[in-house]
Amino acid sequence: MNLDALKPLTLLYVEDEPLIRQNAVEYLSRYCHKVYEAKDGLEGLEIYNTHQPDVIITDIKMPKLSGLEFASTIRQNDKTTPIIITTAHTDTEYLLKAVELQLIKYLVKPITSEKLKEALQMACQTLVSNNVGLISLNTQTHYDTLNQTLTIGNTIIKLTHNELLFFDFLVKNRQRAITYQEIENLIWAYEGMSMDALRSLVRGLRKKLSHGKLEGEFIENVSGVGYRLKTYT
Repeated sequence: MNLDALKPLTLLYVEDEPLIRQNAVEYLSRYCHKVYEAKDGLEGLEIYNTHQPDVIITDIKMPKLSGLEFASTIRQNDKTTPIIITTAHTDTEYLLKAVELQLIKYLVKPITSEKLKEALQMACQTLVSNNVGLISLNTQTHYDTLNQTLTIGNTIIKLTHNELLFFDFLVKNRQRAITYQEIENLIWAYEGMSMDALRSLVRGLRKKLSHGKLEGEFIENVSGVGYRLKTYT
């Protein structure tokens, strides 16, 4: 499976051995938008609660809080984030616990690049099955392309017909800038598009996207071309 699905995502790697952690984070950074690192389960929990990473990889035996205790705490409220466990030993008790916690992969050290890649592929498959059609702009802002629904936190943001047309097109073409001509064809195909009307549309949509004073400006103007969508995951 292609790992392109990981490009906009964030990952948390928890490992108490500095050299192993450093090498893994360097490798994982090739695939993920952002890789957070933690030296033990307690630090891992702090990062999880602050950043809500999309994927978690954690060692089992660590000081302060073991990987299984760390995963168990997360699973109390989060049943879907893919969690991968790493360990120096295979142990039946650990394996049974891993099944109970719905962990997607059990990696035995030494952790090679091939093992990490295989685990990432499984994480991709899990994310796709959990979130078909769900696009995350940041940790709080999500767009369901199947139902054309924008949510910020637990709030559904109501969009006008033209705002929805424009935003849906931005999301589905988020890997590039959409042109002024495409926007005109999409929304103002018959009456023609004025720049004032376009600016008014973008201004209203930006205001709705800033609900709750979230970070970043999602809709970016590309001078002389059009607009593109920026994400902050």
